[in-house]
Amino acid sequence: MNKNIDIIDSPVLKIDKLHIAYNKTDKYAVKDVNVTVKKNAITAIMGPSGCGKSTLLRAINRMHELYPAIQTEGGIYLNEENIMKMSPIHLRRKIGMVFQRPNPFPTMSIYDNVIAGYKLNGIRIKKSEKDKIVEEALRSVALWDEVKDSLHKKGTFLSGGQQQRLCIARAIAFKPDVILLDEPTSALDPIATSKVEDLLVKLKKDYTIVMVTHNMAQAARISEYSMFMYLGDLVEYGKTKMMFTNPRDKRTEEYLTGKFG
Repeated sequence: MNKNIDIIDSPVLKIDKLHIAYNKTDKYAVKDVNVTVKKNAITAIMGPSGCGKSTLLRAINRMHELYPAIQTEGGIYLNEENIMKMSPIHLRRKIGMVFQRPNPFPTMSIYDNVIAGYKLNGIRIKKSEKDKIVEEALRSVALWDEVKDSLHKKGTFLSGGQQQRLCIARAIAFKPDVILLDEPTSALDPIATSKVEDLLVKLKKDYTIVMVTHNMAQAARISEYSMFMYLGDLVEYGKTKMMFTNPRDKRTEEYLTGKFG
């Protein structure tokens, strides 16, 4: 175990000796990552472009398998259950994903976007239950009061920040254990970014949040734990405050002080 990696007791996620390559001849995009993730906390994954952070994030709900030649070694465990042995559909109900650019389904209404997962999975529920799920999810992302009179308008009618909160509502409609976010505010203006950050801080009481961010100030503002990746390696992982004030690895210090990245 790398001396620069912290151990967390009773983690919701455990990543064990994880290696990922995009095909058999490629070098590893993620190399020998060993990490445990604390429940009901925000964990940020930082590092320069091409360091493997998005690959690592997507592996946590096996979205990386959408690349046909992907090679994966090692294990990822959700509450001690090996995710590699779960069906991807079942896994993605437990671990939701929100992408960099807001992507509500363009042909669907706001209402149908929230419950899209139920429809796509062929899960039939009563209208009253759908209504409850939609309202609860939209309230959770502080969007209900803004859209309750426009539920049957297209999701693309909303502003960028509202669309991203709608995508988060869609992710939490299944009440997952973990929410993954890949640079969720990089396409948003500062006001919309602040709203999403405030939302994530509130949501962590019910969900474990793992997010990739290029924005070091964002990681410092809202995450309790941070990972720093470089060239596929997990260089350092620990409490965000400690990493920013007293990094244990010279590469982390150089990245945080803007010497590279």
